[in-house]
Parts: sequence; structure tokens; C-alpha cells
Amino acid sequence: MSYRDTLMRWLDSDMLTEAEKTELRSYSDDEAESRFYGPLEFGTAGLRGKMGLGTAMMNIYVIRHATQAFANVILSEGEESVKKGIAICRDCRNNGKDFAQAAAGVMAANGIPVRIFEDMRPTPELSFAVRHYGCIAGINVTASHNPKEYNGYKVYWSDGAQLPPAHASKIAAEMEKSDVFSSVKTMDYNDAVKAGLITVMGQETDEAFLQNVLAQSGKWAEDELDRDVKIVYTPFHGAGYKLIPEVIKIVGAKNLYCVDEQMIPDGGFSTVASPNPENPEGFELAVKLADKVGADFIIGSDPDADRVGIMIRGENDEFIPIIGNLTGVILLDYVAKILYKKGEMPERPVMLKTIVTTEMARACAKMHGMECYDTFTGFKFMAEKKNELEASGEGKVVFSYEESYGYMVGDYVRDKDAVTACMLLCEMVMRYSKLGITVQQVIDDLYAKLGFYKEKTLNLYMDGLDGMRAMAELMERLRDETPSEISGTEVRDICDYKTGTRTVLKTGEKCSIELSGSNVLRFALSDDTVILVRPSGTEPKVKVYILAKGENLSVCDEKIENYSKWAVMLK
Repeated sequence: MSYRDTLMRWLDSDMLTEAEKTELRSYSDDEAESRFYGPLEFGTAGLRGKMGLGTAMMNIYVIRHATQAFANVILSEGEESVKKGIAICRDCRNNGKDFAQAAAGVMAANGIPVRIFEDMRPTPELSFAVRHYGCIAGINVTASHNPKEYNGYKVYWSDGAQLPPAHASKIAAEMEKSDVFSSVKTMDYNDAVKAGLITVMGQETDEAFLQNVLAQSGKWAEDELDRDVKIVYTPFHGAGYKLIPEVIKIVGAKNLYCVDEQMIPDGGFSTVASPNPENPEGFELAVKLADKVGADFIIGSDPDADRVGIMIRGENDEFIPIIGNLTGVILLDYVAKILYKKGEMPERPVMLKTIVTTEMARACAKMHGMECYDTFTGFKFMAEKKNELEASGEGKVVFSYEESYGYMVGDYVRDKDAVTACMLLCEMVMRYSKLGITVQQVIDDLYAKLGFYKEKTLNLYMDGLDGMRAMAELMERLRDETPSEISGTEVRDICDYKTGTRTVLKTGEKCSIELSGSNVLRFALSDDTVILVRPSGTEPKVKVYILAKGENLSVCDEKIENYSKWAVMLK
């Protein structure tokens, strides 16, 4: 069916309002094609795209279609699973409330009980709610840190983790064989609430969640923390605005300053160019506030409060961002110290990281007597590995993280958790300040103990209708025309995580590796640099990760600059 045929089907549907049909008729051919060239693909991260009318956009009809497909998968699990119901959450995004209630209406119409949050909540609280209430599944309406034009639809299973590929494929298959309009059962949200098919969650769930968060604290005595440390926090208008300041204050911070303009929930993100804590420019207002009040530490969570970014005051009195790779190492180091202090370090402790996360984390884990395992990018894979290791008795996972500013501690969530991470990072700053130590000194000490590492991620954007094709061609080219050297440095071996094979270039020898099934290439160079290339699962770009190790940071910088030139030329 052509995009024009699909457009006409939407125009002929009784489901659309006259205003929506008028909008559809106003589109140019190019605009219509961009919105109806095909369905928005349902992948391991669910759905994510720009909001608007069309099959390739995020709108209430696509939400209902995906939810009906998800309902079909749940119904196929049997009556006992259906009775467990589903939890639904959203963040501050525009249309989030409508999308969440539309999903609830579809589930209710299919006889699946729904628990929905009264208002926006952090992503980790949705993961917690699924586990806490024994739900069969969960839905989170969020586009995480994407720009304001986007929204998304993440799906979770009974362990509180996002769906693994096998389950996601079932939903995609259900969507493919069903119609966006006629196949969907729906029910008015308010009618479903009155009928008892939808239960609204509120403070009682917050309190249960925070009880688990606070259990991760170091439980320091009054005189073991510098509670007068000045800290600035921003939620970037998002879902962390309520619980994160609360938990930071509970662990003892007396001087927490929140960026007032960004404490106001706003799906348009009116005060920030990008609500992504990975981007330092987003912290402009936080830096101004920190300079005003004399704070040395800034912390920010993204719109759905699953990612955390921090900044510290440097030697020249200017704030410098600490990238996710390094934040994860200092947080891992602090969590290990807490566990030893409390006598809670398990017999076989494990930390998990993704294949694109710094090797400094492995060195830090080893220093604290932990095993380190790699997973594919995404906390669903970390959740799988955690469940596998703990079920077999091979180890107890105490910390997991990925370089893109996501961290997970404890057993009560199976996803990135900015609430717990913010609490621990602020507590860490207060503890070190009491000892007369700055965060920079902690970092320098870790470099001295573990060696010097530095990383950089480059994003090769490939927008438009041809973007997906260009991304596929780039990966195919790297496989067909395998580079024997990169920027003058010999490639020692290549791991193809799609086939699960490792090839030594000098000898051509091949062997199997533990991980397979993901479209990622890893190039290990003779100077101990590792370069990974993978298409993003949520945005139209190929990501190139450069992981450098050297005698000092300057050497690492030189390596990154050198290999960045090669990476840019890939596009």
C-alpha cells in the first residue's frame, strides 16, 4: 500500500476528528510521504518518534494500536497472567497524559487491570511498581532525553525491565497483522476508572519506592557528613522535580538549591535547548545559580528521571561536566565503599557494564573484588544478565551502568534510576567534603590507582527517508571492507556482535564470543584503543565510541583526536 493509499484510509476513518482530517488534507506530498511512508517501527526500545498525525509519527492512534498488540501478547499468557494487570507511567512530555490514558483505556477494554500514576513519575518508579505490585507488564510514555518534538512508548515485563527482543518481536508481529483502527478495542478512561478496571497510584507508591531508595544510603552518622555542602539540582522540567529533591534532603543535605524555572513541569522545555544531561549547555541556568549561591556541585536528571549528569567546579573556578563513563566509575567506587562499611558486600559481587562503557569500570570493579560482565547497550540486557547470574548462584549484581548517564543499584528496579543515583552522588559529595576531599581529588586518585582512560562518543546523524538505508550501508561497508588499520594504527582484532565472532586480522583466526545478535562492530587497536560502531536504537544516527587508554590524559586526548577524524569520515 502506498503512502497515498494509507493517507486516504486515515481520511476515510470515523476515528479521526474533522480537525485532524483538515490537517491531513493540508499536507504537501513530501510531508504526507514523510508521515505515511510506513509504520513507526516497534523495536526493543518500544516506539519513539516525533509527535503528529501519520503512521510514522507518535499519536493517539499509533499508541492505541501498539497497546492492542501488547494486550494481545499479555492475553496469550493466560488468565493468571492477565489478572496481574499492568502499570502505566508518563513523564512531562506534551500529549503524555492523553497517550497514557489512551493506553489504559485499551488495556481496560481487553479486560486487563490497570494501575496508572496520578501524574508524571520517574521511569525507575514505573519499574519498581511493576515489581512491587506483581504486575505482568508495564508501559511508560516517555521519549527520555529527546528534543521536545518527540514522545515515546516503552514496554516492560514482569521483572520490571524493558522487554527483551523476543517479546518486542511478538508485539511488532501483532501490530503488523492488525489494523490501526478496526483491530483496536478501547474504553473511555473515566468509565474504566468508575468500573474499577483502572486504579490510580499516588503517594503510597512513592513512599514504598523511596523506602527502597533510602536503603541504599551509607547510613552515615551525623558527624560523618558535611551537611552544609551547597548543591544545585535541576530536573530539566521533568519527572524528577518532586522525589529527587526530597530524597537528597532526607539523606542530610541542608543547602539544596533547585533551579526554580526548571522545577516547573514543561513538555516544551522552555528554558533549555536540550533536556539531555549529556549536553553541558543544558546546565546554563544551574551554573548561574551555583555561582550565585557559591555551590561547587551541580546535578541534573533528564525528563523521565532515569539519567543523571553532574558538574563540578574546576581549578579555574568554572564548572566542568563529568561524563557518564567517569561518573559511573566514581559512583561504583562509592557504592563499593558503602557496602563494605555496612557489611553488605556479597560473597560473589558483580558489576555490569555495556560493551561501549569504559574499561576503567572493569579495573575499578577488580580493585574492589568484583567480577565485571559486559552486556549489550540497554538496561533490559543488564536485567537479563542480573537475573541469570543471581538465579544460577554465579554472582550478586551490586551495580550496573552504561556510559550514557544511566545507573542502577539495588534489587527493586530493573532500569536506569536517577532517583537513587542522585541521592548517592549527593551523599558522596557530603561524605568526601567531611574528609576534606573534592570530587576532582577522588577522580585523580582513581586515575593513579587504575590507569588513565578517556572516552568520546560521536554521533553520525542520518535523517530523512534515506537515513535508515544509509545507516545499514555504513555497517555493511565496514563488514565487507574491513579496515586493517585506523588512522595509521594497526587493527588487532574485530568483534562482530551480530554474528558473535572475533577475528584476529593477522592470522584470520576466528572464534566465538559470548554476546551475539546485535548490530555492533568492535575494533581493538594495537595501542590499546577500542572503537565501537553501532546504529542507535532510538534516533536516526550511527554512534561511534572511542575508548582510549594511555600513560596520561594528554596521550588519551591525542588518541581520541586522531581516531575522531576517521570516525567523521565514515558518514
